[in-house]
Amino acid sequence: MALFAALPTPCYVIDEARLRENGAVLAALAERTGCRVLLAQKAFSNYDFYPLLAPYLAGTEASGLYEARLGWEEMPGKEVHVFCGAYRQEEFQELLRYADHIVFNSIHQLKVFGPLGKMAGKSLGLRINPECSTQEGHAIYDPCAPGSRMGVTRDVWDREMDEETLALLDGLHFHTLCEQNSDALNTTLAAVEEKFGDVLPRMQWLNMGGGHHITRPDYDLATLENCIRHAQQAWNVTVYLEPGEAVALNAGYFVSRVLDIVENGGTRIAILDASAACHMPDVLEMPYQPPILGASTEPGEGHPFRLAGPTCLAGDVVGDYSFEAPLAEGDLVLFGDMAIYTTCKNNTFNGMPLPDLWRLDRAGSLTRLTRFGYETFKERLGRANRL
Repeated sequence: MALFAALPTPCYVIDEARLRENGAVLAALAERTGCRVLLAQKAFSNYDFYPLLAPYLAGTEASGLYEARLGWEEMPGKEVHVFCGAYRQEEFQELLRYADHIVFNSIHQLKVFGPLGKMAGKSLGLRINPECSTQEGHAIYDPCAPGSRMGVTRDVWDREMDEETLALLDGLHFHTLCEQNSDALNTTLAAVEEKFGDVLPRMQWLNMGGGHHITRPDYDLATLENCIRHAQQAWNVTVYLEPGEAVALNAGYFVSRVLDIVENGGTRIAILDASAACHMPDVLEMPYQPPILGASTEPGEGHPFRLAGPTCLAGDVVGDYSFEAPLAEGDLVLFGDMAIYTTCKNNTFNGMPLPDLWRLDRAGSLTRLTRFGYETFKERLGRANRL
């Protein structure tokens, strides 16, 4: 905690040592199995750290044009894969400059854009939906939920696929997991084999998507490796994984301070200079409670406080915690696991400033990477950016 005491708050701190630890786990997995591991930039796109991560990874995965360009520019010489729910006609030609693998979400778009991709020498894929839900309590993150827009079901495949279109395909892609262990992948892979096992021998690669918590201490690597080897042996495909969280899991902190203490009905509420809605939106969207140094989420332990942000949103609440000592104005509150889905999703609602980013190197030194301010907020909204 003392290391961060002098930092201007709120701010994010990215821990290089933890990134290297995660990278080493992923690189060892690739070495043992021959799979290829990509960084899903939707979870972590702080490109100052791409040179650090590049030796551990095969490349990047993008969700659209800008992420594809970012991966191409900042991790040069590595593979760039892209999947988008639907591609825009006016952007596709530029996308071809950056992407090596392009995955489509519908057979229709494969027919429209696939010939252009083939002419440009790209490897083409189609996202499939195995209709096998392994999610519990997070419907917003379940691509296999009823009525999902993600991926082609076998029923749609049988109605729309023809031999000419199938000839465009080099691989299949599925992504059904979210922060899960490999037992969920094992279940999903069985469903993929049941629904699309007749197609896979014609493919060159199979992308098993993200959501694999590979670098979590209790993750079952043996089951993951069995899934990879089964696909390799059964269908003679190159296997890709595209984790985002696993790359930067527990590799970041969010440093904040208490601005005020208020009370309502016996509940003590610490108002922070940090906002759940603006600075850690997954807290509300997921929802989940991030860990805090020196605090517990267990009721009845220590001194209870509800942590909340300063915005006008009544629900701008991080959650209820118990602290070893009572909180007071000016106290530092250090959130953990804040490298993922924070800096790539934060916003300036209510005119809240974007927190700056800092690098924590292996020697324990802190370096400031950004200087966000009023102009950052203003330029997104008006005439400063008019043509």
